Amino acid sequence: MDVNTDLAMWSNQLIVSAMVVYAVAMLFYAFDLFGGRELKRSETATASAKSSTVRRTNRKTATALLDRPESGEGSSSGSDTGEYRLKDRARRGARIGTSLLVLAIILHVAAVLTRTLSVMRVPWGNMMEYVMTATAITVLVYLVVLIRKDVRYLGTFVSGAVLLSLGLAITVFYTPAAQLIPALDSYWIAIHVPIAILSTALLSISAILAVFQVLKTVSETRDPKWLRFLHRLPSSTDLERSSYTIAAVGFITWTFTLIAGAIWAEVAWSRYWGWDSKEIWTFVVWVIYAAYLHARATRGWGPTKVAVLNLIGIASVIFNFTVVNMYFNGLHSYSGLG
Repeated sequence: MDVNTDLAMWSNQLIVSAMVVYAVAMLFYAFDLFGGRELKRSETATASAKSSTVRRTNRKTATALLDRPESGEGSSSGSDTGEYRLKDRARRGARIGTSLLVLAIILHVAAVLTRTLSVMRVPWGNMMEYVMTATAITVLVYLVVLIRKDVRYLGTFVSGAVLLSLGLAITVFYTPAAQLIPALDSYWIAIHVPIAILSTALLSISAILAVFQVLKTVSETRDPKWLRFLHRLPSSTDLERSSYTIAAVGFITWTFTLIAGAIWAEVAWSRYWGWDSKEIWTFVVWVIYAAYLHARATRGWGPTKVAVLNLIGIASVIFNFTVVNMYFNGLHSYSGLG
């Protein structure tokens, strides 16, 4: 089947347009996170009461104020954790950033769709297309979470990570639109790969939360000046709980990815497991996150050590996708590069 080069060109242009909007959204999110004004202590109680009332009456307006950090294990006492709060008008940067992020994801999804139509197949046949789709899913996951919980403090890093990933996609990972190689021309590509993409998106969001959790823990114990912006975030306990929940879902989908990959291998190569480099590293990722969930569930480690294990997990995911795909020889060398 021929490739529609015009649609492929439009896809590239839409990606560049989305990157521009992501960059501007990141700036507004950064202004909200690092440049927002803190309330004085005397204003805190009034702001908290107003926030509670608004949350009961109007969910949309409720997102204008961050939820009060919950007290509990690993968090500071009430006056310390709930001491600082932003006024509604001070969240203007976050609102603009979110609006721009919605515009960016529309352009982003349009780029994925035009790439799909240009080759009339699934849009994840090589590393470039995988990055395009995975980053789109990551932003969609973030926006879905945002509907239920005010996590706009993640916006700077979500938009920044997506911007960096798309930059790599159109430079280092760039691959001209083409048809699938025979080894990938199977219905399993529509089952195995999308779940892997969803897993990557979930584990990435969890890792960003883990970074904030570690920094928030430092802020709650020593309160250095360079971490004062974290006063506007929930407690480290709340951040850890959210990070764990998302990682647990990501672990389930990654488990399905591992199993589906083994079944596909049996269909393609008449064996479920062959100690291929990609198979090994996919299993390594699974083991790390299994250890993370076990350490967290048994409470044998402190929250910070568990968070570090989460970050090691996402580092192994990135290594698996980049280094293993590009430099390790094996049956899974489908990057489309060189």
